[in-house]
Amino acid sequence: MSDVFDQLAKTLEQRKSASADDSYVASLYQKGLNKILEKVGEEAVETIIAAKDARTSGDNSALISETADLWFHSLIMLSELGEHPDSVLKELERRFGLSGIEEKNSRTS
Repeated sequence: MSDVFDQLAKTLEQRKSASADDSYVASLYQKGLNKILEKVGEEAVETIIAAKDARTSGDNSALISETADLWFHSLIMLSELGEHPDSVLKELERRFGLSGIEEKNSRTS
C-alpha cells in the first residue's frame, strides 16, 4: 500500500509544475488551498452518502469509488501543504497498541 501512496505522491509533486490546461491536479494547485479543501469536503460528503446507500443496497462499489476520490483529494491537500502520505501512515502506525480513548485523551492534554 505504501508503494501506491509513494507513486501518487511523486505524481502529485510533478503536477505542481504541469500546465493547468493539461492536468486536473495542476489546476487545483493553481486555484489554491481553498479550492483543494472544497474538493476534500465535497468528496467527504459524497463518501458519506455512498456509505448510506451501500447499507441499503448491499453494493459497496460506489463507496469504494468515492473513498478513492476522498483519499486522492486528501493527498493533494497534504502535498499542497508540503506533507508526504508517509506522515499519515507513520501517525497511524504510532497509534497501534493504543485504545481509541487513550489516543483521543492524549490529544487534549
